Amino acid sequence: MSTVELTKENFDQVVTDNDFILIDFWASWCGPCRQFAPVYEGASERHPDLVFAKVDTEAQQELAAAFEIRSIPTLMIVRDNVAVFAQPGALPEATLEDVIGQARALDMDEVRKSIDDAKSGAEAETSTEA
Repeated sequence: MSTVELTKENFDQVVTDNDFILIDFWASWCGPCRQFAPVYEGASERHPDLVFAKVDTEAQQELAAAFEIRSIPTLMIVRDNVAVFAQPGALPEATLEDVIGQARALDMDEVRKSIDDAKSGAEAETSTEA
């Protein structure tokens, strides 16, 4: 599958329609981004069942700001509408493969439960402070 270019217009649709998306936040002037591009493209060829997407942070400044991207390249993985990984820096091929494997192995029911537990804890803490 070829890499999908994400924009503010298609972002929600692509994330909603797909269970597992890798997103590369990049810019054309960024040397490490250019170094990471062939590694990312290679992974997209090895994992045709996953959606590989790119966000040009220059053209899509609103998206980059919404995700608080401060350094590029930044790789984000979204599973079932939950961001399960986000890390700046150009990953070597072996590390990228390891991250993909770990994200595939996640029990999303457990991830959602952890998020719900964290929210409940934060809400309880907020209500006791009031």
